[in-house]
Amino acid sequence: VYITNYGGRIVSLLTRDKTGLMGDVVLGFKSIADYQKANTPFHGCLVGRYSNRIAKGKFELEGKVYKLPINNNGNHLHGGTEGFHNQVWEVVDVNDTSIVLSYLSEDGEMGYPGNLEVEVTYTIYDNELSIAYKATTDKATPVNMTNHAFFNLAGEAKDNINDHMLILNADYFTPVGEGLIPSGEIRAVAGTPFDFTKFKRIGRDLNLIESNNQLSLGGGYDHNFVLNKETYGSMSLAARVFDPKSGRQMDIMTEEPGIQFYGGNFMNGSDTGKYGAKFEYRASFALETQHYPDSPNQSNFPNTILQPGETYQTKSIYKFSVAE
Repeated sequence: VYITNYGGRIVSLLTRDKTGLMGDVVLGFKSIADYQKANTPFHGCLVGRYSNRIAKGKFELEGKVYKLPINNNGNHLHGGTEGFHNQVWEVVDVNDTSIVLSYLSEDGEMGYPGNLEVEVTYTIYDNELSIAYKATTDKATPVNMTNHAFFNLAGEAKDNINDHMLILNADYFTPVGEGLIPSGEIRAVAGTPFDFTKFKRIGRDLNLIESNNQLSLGGGYDHNFVLNKETYGSMSLAARVFDPKSGRQMDIMTEEPGIQFYGGNFMNGSDTGKYGAKFEYRASFALETQHYPDSPNQSNFPNTILQPGETYQTKSIYKFSVAE
């Protein structure tokens, strides 16, 4: 795996296919300038303070209303334009199998309260990449971090991802309204295009986009799934993706309660990657381990407020293998 401290990004991730050939399964660019001018700015990056959306860029905390920058259809997305993805992180430690990055997000940055000290550790164990997140604050503040790698298990952004097979360990999802803001409902996936409880082609139900309100609002899949958990905060399987052509399989385990599945609906070929391939419509997918979108404004969603004296700590693991 190749990491840059610009945005703490995964630039490349190489893994073998069923013939033993190494291939790069993460979309990325060949220079910092290309990342900065990309139509899609979140390639491979660490996202924060708050991944996903906060409605109208507002939340109330301890009697005060905080206003955040609007950068996505009237809402706040992925920490704002100068969120963690657009910062240069300090390299605290690095060796053959891990890298530790830190960043101080100062009080008021992108409208958030408190000085937030963040540390993220990427570690490789054989065929696994783990991402461990840690943060402390001196004022109460929302925190919801993730990594935003775009994957294509065929390697080097070949083909679209509609023939990839996907399992999501989630019996429920959070339906959205305009601007992809959750309504607050927790809805069963059974009998809907959002049922990935057994292996299913990612593209199988996309022909229902005109008739299914949720697919229509997202332009396809761009939704948070509520992960099945025996105990809150426990490490468990969130997703399994298999590419029949290459034989590559990726399992994602996480301590987070949710995962955002995004099917590359807004890619349009305007970005050209490190191997010269254009990032076309549905040429990749993202699976972002997370707390739910807009949780600071949704009292029935799991808490995302970090208090002084507490430590935000969570881990996600990406395991790669070959299957037939």
